[in-house]
Amino acid sequence: MAEPKRKTSKARRDKRRSNVWKLDLPGMSKCPKCGEYNLSHRVCRECGNYNGKEIIKKEA
Repeated sequence: MAEPKRKTSKARRDKRRSNVWKLDLPGMSKCPKCGEYNLSHRVCRECGNYNGKEIIKKEA
């Protein structure tokens, strides 16, 4: 097996183990028509609108 040429420093080791690079929760945005929170760039589940257009017909 290959052996490391040099010792990994504490800073490099801890930087690799940190949670800085991990993703957060996906961005939520308010629907401009009904005001419900939904994932951005997706059709609103409540009213069926996307980008100001009715994509899915919803019964009132």
